[in-house]
Amino acid sequence: MPKQGPKYNLEDRTAAFGESVIVFARRIPVTVVTIPLIDQLVRSATSIGANYGEADDAESKKDFRHKIGLCRKESKEAKHWLRMVAAAEASLKNDARALYKEAMELNLIFGAIRRGCEE
Repeated sequence: MPKQGPKYNLEDRTAAFGESVIVFARRIPVTVVTIPLIDQLVRSATSIGANYGEADDAESKKDFRHKIGLCRKESKEAKHWLRMVAAAEASLKNDARALYKEAMELNLIFGAIRRGCEE
């Protein structure tokens, strides 16, 4: 039997990402500029895990592919809002960059999963 690499639990990983973004968002100074950014960031980042949970319980291959597509879109959106927060609050740029990297990795993972459903 071939040895497999480590298994990654996407449910845990997406939940941990959402939790990390919530902690990060609490550190963002609340201003007229950041209020909508915080809202959009938290919504998109926490939606990734919710949509993955729905994909995991999908009723059909088409439903699974759709939900994984939503995960991909939300992770891409989270990247955008992290970039905007970094522009609005330069003191948080390094922390935003680390979260951006994770959002990018999730986006790539969900893109690969979705492409695998096309075959």
